[in-house]
Amino acid sequence: MTDQQNSSQSAADIEALRERYRAERERRTPDKAARTYLDMRESFGEMLDDPYADAKSREPVDDEVDVLIVGGGFGGLMTAARMREAGVKKIRIVEAGSDVGGTWYWNRYPGAACDVESYVYFPLLEETGYMPKERYSKASEIREHAQRIAQHFGLYDHALFSTQVSSLDWDDEASNWSVKTNRGDSMRARFVVLTTGPLNKPKLPAIPGIERFKGHSFHTSRWDYAYTGGSATEPMTGLAGKRVAIIGTGATAIQCVPPLARDAKQLFVFQRTPSSVDARNNSVTDPEWAAALTPGWQQRRIESFTAQFTSRLDIENEVNDGWTTLANAIREKLAAGRSVADAAQLLEEADFEKMVEVRERIESIVDDQATADALKPWFSLYCKRPCFHDEYLPTFNRSNVTLVDTAGKGVQAITENGLVVDGKEYEVDCIVFATGFEVASDFARQAGFELHGVGGLTLPQKWRQGMSTFHGLHSRGFPNLFFISQAQSGMSVNFPHMLSVQAVHAAHVVGHSVANGVQRVEASAEAERNWTDKIVELSGARIKFLETCTPGFYNNEGGRLEAQAKSMPYGGGPLEFIQILQDWREAGEFEGLELDGKPANKKGESK
Repeated sequence: MTDQQNSSQSAADIEALRERYRAERERRTPDKAARTYLDMRESFGEMLDDPYADAKSREPVDDEVDVLIVGGGFGGLMTAARMREAGVKKIRIVEAGSDVGGTWYWNRYPGAACDVESYVYFPLLEETGYMPKERYSKASEIREHAQRIAQHFGLYDHALFSTQVSSLDWDDEASNWSVKTNRGDSMRARFVVLTTGPLNKPKLPAIPGIERFKGHSFHTSRWDYAYTGGSATEPMTGLAGKRVAIIGTGATAIQCVPPLARDAKQLFVFQRTPSSVDARNNSVTDPEWAAALTPGWQQRRIESFTAQFTSRLDIENEVNDGWTTLANAIREKLAAGRSVADAAQLLEEADFEKMVEVRERIESIVDDQATADALKPWFSLYCKRPCFHDEYLPTFNRSNVTLVDTAGKGVQAITENGLVVDGKEYEVDCIVFATGFEVASDFARQAGFELHGVGGLTLPQKWRQGMSTFHGLHSRGFPNLFFISQAQSGMSVNFPHMLSVQAVHAAHVVGHSVANGVQRVEASAEAERNWTDKIVELSGARIKFLETCTPGFYNNEGGRLEAQAKSMPYGGGPLEFIQILQDWREAGEFEGLELDGKPANKKGESK
């Protein structure tokens, strides 16, 4: 066969795959309407209770701090650590859980572990002198590291746990924020940083009859060990003789399905859309490798990992894992003589080839052909969060495990005794909702408390026509307030990297303000408008890609994305975003910010 025939055959195969992807997407969005979810605070509030600790009794706090940080996850901890390094003294973290950890405080489901390499995922390893035990650490070790950070930087002293902010009100005369909580606290904060994170509000699908179920149910982020028995690493003896249903087959379910199958009498796995599941190949940390590392190793490794999702193929891939496989594949194609001018085509080819490998792996592991076919993903690798696990697929060879594939439609109904799919009822004793979190595109929906800026302005009012910020961190009308998120900011699959970038930047601004007596920091109208316009301008490629994907939280559950252009991450990529912030800090002009109500001069002082 000639090269031309090979090329034609390849083009025909690619077009066939494109058509299959389109067909899979279309059958999951027949009415083009986004799927709906329940507000658990209104309907299932008991599922949000903390099952891991009781709130300790304390007197309400009435004082003032330099910086108040809402959220004690990695974002909050890194922000506090960088604030401390910038010379800020009085820092307070307010956290709904009874300790630090954020997502990793709540995620204690069996099998919970990080799916990004620990050496790049764990923040501040060199600063705290710690080395993870494994390449992909278990949840308990991640939680312990969060505590280690808090202890290292002295963040426990003023922290308030089992506490939720109920309102934030800007005091224009005092140039600070009035903060109230659900435990009667009434505080003042010169600066406030919102680090509530993208995965903080568990969600339940609005399945007809969900409130009728008479058995037991809980969300994976509030795992009920009082019912299941056991722990994240020990057998769940309470499930002996129990019929269990788990709804969802995303990253969380991939990890907790194997232990559920091990301990339950019968497990039904209800699937809307399968995940891409590749090998994890975890390993313990090599002490010789760790001993040979030189100062700055973690930052170099983090930057290398993030670079693999950009066009910077000149940056060596130090991690070489399942996440970075496409970058390696493109390098191989270039080494074989393909043109860099065809970068988009090379990426698509590498993506198609990788997903063929994923489906072939399923075929080789799962015995039942119908089950294997239902588990095969027909979408691009990054349409859904890729998963890596060595026990998930073999679990479907167990006699007590049934995959209930809903053909993209989801569970039809929930009855008093079980779940209904395609007219068939599956009777169960317990339903586990592995249905993820509400990934709000902005803090107007995500914060969960009243936020009033200048003149009583609320975020829903400010962002009625869409999100608007400067660098994703500042929004005019909300002085001395920082948003830490991916919206209008940098984005990486390694969340802590971008959290770290924003933490450094926020600490730079606050440190300068504290050192120079600046009372009020606010984005200028022009800077905010220009940045938001840039976000929209660069959002086209991402929107176009997401519209090709099957429904999920990445693409608003298959809903329209045009209206979300203003809430997209910075479209130039994470490395470019990092450089923009670094150049801004090095210029020292604080361009785009008004200090004490006036544009800054070239020394970062108000004119």
